[in-house]
This record gives sequence, structure tokens and C-alpha cells, in this order.
Amino acid sequence: MKQRKTEANWPKLRKFLNDVHLWIGLPSGIIVLLICLSGTIYVFNTEIRELSSPELYKVSHAADAQRLSPEELIAAVGRETGGKVISIKIPADPERTYVLTVRKAEESKPGERKGEKGSARPEEAGKGSVPERAKGKAGAGAVEKPGPPPRGVQYMVNPYSGKILGSSADKNAVSEFMQIMFSLHRWLLLDRIEEPLIGELPNRKLGSYISGTATILFTLGVITGIIIWFPQKIRSWKQGLKIKWNANWKRVNHDIHNSLGFYSCIFLFLMGITGPQWSFEWYRTGLRKSLGTYQSEGAPKPETPKSDIAAMNATKSVLLTDHIKSANNVLDYQGDLTISIPADSADAVLVNKTQTGFFAPVAADKIYLDQYTSALIKSEIFSEKPFNERVSNSIKALHVGDVYGKLSKIIYFLACLIATSLPVTGTLIWINKMKKG
Repeated sequence: MKQRKTEANWPKLRKFLNDVHLWIGLPSGIIVLLICLSGTIYVFNTEIRELSSPELYKVSHAADAQRLSPEELIAAVGRETGGKVISIKIPADPERTYVLTVRKAEESKPGERKGEKGSARPEEAGKGSVPERAKGKAGAGAVEKPGPPPRGVQYMVNPYSGKILGSSADKNAVSEFMQIMFSLHRWLLLDRIEEPLIGELPNRKLGSYISGTATILFTLGVITGIIIWFPQKIRSWKQGLKIKWNANWKRVNHDIHNSLGFYSCIFLFLMGITGPQWSFEWYRTGLRKSLGTYQSEGAPKPETPKSDIAAMNATKSVLLTDHIKSANNVLDYQGDLTISIPADSADAVLVNKTQTGFFAPVAADKIYLDQYTSALIKSEIFSEKPFNERVSNSIKALHVGDVYGKLSKIIYFLACLIATSLPVTGTLIWINKMKKG
């Protein structure tokens, strides 16, 4: 009796969820299409940039050539740029360039903020330019002001010659295009309009609110879509897993929406549930609280490990080469090293190491070394962290697909491509139903 009642209620629930799926999909469809299309392209942002300018990332050298020491490279780059090197990235691949981040004297110091947060990654170069208030109306939106990002400029350096090959501040057609894709994905290009469109609300905020709202609706669409995908009878499941290519175009369109949506649903859900945190503070707070990693603004921050200043004059000078050896002894696997240079005499040397390979996890392991003795002060191994912290620290990676090397990027690219098609195929399904009356 209970089973019959459940079977009788299912069509009603299915119709309700189908209506919800339809009416949250139609109004957000065009926005979702733009967000997913730009996201599809941006998945391979780094690879596209490197492919367009291979001379910045690859070097050729003689078989017996030796790479210069980190100290020699830092000194050479410091002299040529007139700035201070704050970090150096040493790739495991001997045919790749080193990346040295330089901060000029006129740039903001650590902890200071000039407008939007800048980026120290070459693939995001240009997104961190300093915004300034637009002239005209009070409280006008932020306008991109040319200049180095607050976190410094990255220089790609030939490790065998010490020659600077280029920097993250350099512009070309591909980098400009990728910045447009990022702007479309995050702010629907509204950040490029100088005059506020609504009152005193900055256009970047407006674009962020619209894209964030559309993403929330998209996530609800994914959830309702999966529920209504499940048939009442188990034997009918196979129909939802394949596309009947020899049918008429309406059936093929329906199968594409239904089947491809199912195959990509997990990845679309991850993209959707992580995306709005960059649009809404309340969403970001709620997401962190649900993961148990939220810290209020007034909460005490963990102390940063410090070096033993007493050992400054008691020991011989320790080189970055020594720190690299110590780091590789602790993190005994092949990977890329990024070393942050201590800002003062008390700071520790921070070393991040990431594994390399097609299926290598992208999350970095982190260690702190005494700058005077190279002794290990603290280690933060990503795999040893609690599950909720690993998820919380991987929010961005889960959103963009940068989780397990190239493999996860390919999967996210395909999933995002499917997501781009869903508003189109879904709208066609609705139009066909409307014609039937």
C-alpha cells in the first residue's frame, strides 16, 4: 500500500521539480551560457598562454650546461629590474624557465591592499592591476589603472644564462583575450565599463552579483535535473544513459541534454557550489562554516614560524641551495619548488612544493626552515590535513579543475563544454513542448 502511494506521488513531485528546473533555467540561461563558455576556455588558461609564448617558458641548452645558482639569479634579476626578489620558483623540468617575483620599492608592502587583490601567477597576470576611483559621480566603480600588481611582477628567467626572457606584465593578443575571458566569467565584462550603471554600485560588484546569482540558479538546476533524470522504473534507466543518434533532431536534442547532463553532473555541481563564494560574502562565510574552517575577522591568527635570531651570527652563512637540499630531504619526491625570501631577519624561509605529472595532485606541501640553520621549523603536508581542511583549501582548485594535473583539467573542460550546451538544448526542449501545446 505504501509503495503504491509513493508511486502515485512521484509524478506530482517530478512535475513540480520539472517546473522548478524550467523556470530557474530560462531566466538564467543566457548568463550561464556566457559564464560556462568563458570558463571552458579559461580552464586551459595557463596552457594557452604558454603555447602562445613558448620562448618565455621553455629554454634550450647544451648537454653539459649547468644552471646558475639561485643566489646568482636573484642578484642578476635584482640588478636588472631595480627591485627586490621576494620569491623564486624552481621547476623540476630542466628545460623550463625559473620564475622570480620582484617587488619594486614603490609597490605596496606585504599586508597592504591597493584596491583589488593582485595575483602573483603568470597565468593571471594583469588581473591584479591597481584600481582607482573613477572621476565623476561619487563612489564610482573601480577602474583598472595600469601598473604592477601589489604582489609583484613575475620574471621568466633562463636559469643557464640569467637572462630575463619576459614578465607577467608583458601584454600580447593572447593575454588580452584571456583577460577578457576572465572578465566575462567573473563580471560579465561590466568591470570594463567606467561609469556605474546602477547608482553608486561599482560595475564590478554588479557583474559579480549577477554572475553569482546565475550560478546559484545553475546549481539548483543541476540538483533538480538529476532528481528528475531518475526514472520511476529501474528498467528505464538505460534510456537516460545514451543518445539515440538515429532519431529525429528533437529526440537527439533531448537525449543530449538528458544524458550529457547526467554524465557531467558531479563536476557541474562542484563548479556551481564553489563559484558564488567570489560574489557574496555571506555565501563564502556559509561555505566555510559548513566545512568547519570559518574564522571570524577578530579571531586570533596562528603565529607565523620564525627563525632563531640568536643563530644569526653563530653559524656560517646558509645559502638558498642549502634550503633547497633541506626541503627535498623533507619532501622526498620530484616536484616544483617555490621559495619565499624572508622579508626580515626574523622570518623563516617558506618553501612550497608541488608534484609534477599528468595525474599529479596540484595541492602544495609547505615547510618552514630557519633562515640561519636551514633546520625544519614546521611542516604542513597537505595529505595529512583533516578532510574538511583539505576541501576548504581546495575550493578554487575544485572550481577550475586544477586538482589532479592535466587529467582533471581535461575532465573539467569537457564538463564545462557540456554546461555551455545545456541552456541551448534546454531552451529547445521547452520551445518544442510549447509548440505541442
